Amino acid sequence: MNTTQQVPGAELAARLDRFRARLEATSPDWEMVAIFSKINLYYFTGTMPEGLLVIPRNGEAVLWVRRSFERATAESQFPCIRPMESFREAAAATGPLPATVFLETEKVPLALYQRFQKHFPFQRFRAADAAIAAVRAVKSLYEIRCLEQAGEIHRRVLEERLPGLLRAGMSEASLCGELFPLLLAEGHHGVTRFGMFDTEIGLGLVAFGESSIHPNCFNGPGGNYGLGPAVPALGSRERKLQPGDLVFVDIGCGVEGYHTDKTMTCLFGRAPAPEVAAAHQRCVEIQNEIAARLVPGAIPSQIYRDILRGLEAGFLENFMGFGERRVKFLGHSIGLVVDELPVIAEGFDEPLQEGMVFAIEPKKGLPQVGMVGIENTFLTTPQGGRSLTGNHPGLLPVF
Repeated sequence: MNTTQQVPGAELAARLDRFRARLEATSPDWEMVAIFSKINLYYFTGTMPEGLLVIPRNGEAVLWVRRSFERATAESQFPCIRPMESFREAAAATGPLPATVFLETEKVPLALYQRFQKHFPFQRFRAADAAIAAVRAVKSLYEIRCLEQAGEIHRRVLEERLPGLLRAGMSEASLCGELFPLLLAEGHHGVTRFGMFDTEIGLGLVAFGESSIHPNCFNGPGGNYGLGPAVPALGSRERKLQPGDLVFVDIGCGVEGYHTDKTMTCLFGRAPAPEVAAAHQRCVEIQNEIAARLVPGAIPSQIYRDILRGLEAGFLENFMGFGERRVKFLGHSIGLVVDELPVIAEGFDEPLQEGMVFAIEPKKGLPQVGMVGIENTFLTTPQGGRSLTGNHPGLLPVF
């Protein structure tokens, strides 16, 4: 077993302690939490089994594993892992139940809830999602190291390798197919995970020209044609790269489960027109202004309002989307999934903390051109946001 890939036991213990402390602060009457989703299981235990993590207020947390107990015990440093065939064994060993159990209400489907409650007959449930999100939002030094590695892979592939892949006549799908093995060879963990319900992304968005302002199927400013109605993701086999096309690549990269997010734009076969360059440069300036404000104590909603108030009316047209398809944020937290909380948007009023990580992505759709703009991943520090994914301004001419 390659133990270098294990999440350290001290790291897991610290996460559980922080989670319990958050519950004490926000829900002081809590008594038990049950966690099912693989991402949260990995966060708290360092493994992704089919199973159940029971966290009591008093007593040891137990990871119950249906499949595979052998793998979980081999790869996890979590101190208490037990096998089960069904929830019946876990219930028998858990003892008296509280009236209320905290669950991941954003993740647990009704059928799973019903199977669980058959053996754990509690009276009420409450949501654990906000407390989990708040704890996951502040990254430890271990997590930051993973994110730094992911960001450096991202930088090398998109800033140094992408331009050399572009050639006239290649399809969007072909570019996806060439980017993916490059990322894997550099150390990318091979998947791009989102928390949004039923969201399939794969690599990310790869689009040429007007494809990048085509309607998409998730909450993001960019778009693409995708492979078709059954797989509205990756890139089109039919859309071929031609001289004069804008190339828009918005993809994730990850190491040991932790993602960075980055967008790189190129202009193939020509220099950008002045109006295109000006719109793109404004987006770069917005990114840098937001990054400078990523300091402990800053309020995400205030950053969002201040930035929008400072933009001229003409620029706001098709900003953060195209036509009526505009998103209402400027950046999002990122970590074990690309779309974590909090968000640089209205409604997020808790102060930032050192160690929070944000993907900042100001973008603007241009008719007959595509989506210009930029995205990089930043670590919140007392000196402002530190980019983990490089500082290239994008809109690189490729001849």
